[in-house]
Amino acid sequence: MAAARFLVSGRVQGVGFRTATRAQARLLGLAGWAVNLPDGRVEVLAQGAIDQVAALERWLQVGPALARVDDVQRCDEEEDPDSAGFTIG
Repeated sequence: MAAARFLVSGRVQGVGFRTATRAQARLLGLAGWAVNLPDGRVEVLAQGAIDQVAALERWLQVGPALARVDDVQRCDEEEDPDSAGFTIG
């Protein structure tokens, strides 16, 4: 298991980024969440199998069709054994 927090910069708000991230995370079987930050970035927390977290990280580098991703910063986190599902806030 792995857990990581991502900060995604660029044109990532108002383009369906969180909804698309949730769909991709669910497809990969990940738990976590995605939220808009006041500074225009999107913060994502993902937890699951190491390969699936890595796959989401690769997807975040591109995002959905209307997004323009300039940067993705990753910070590994402690796993939460009670985490389930993937939500957007």
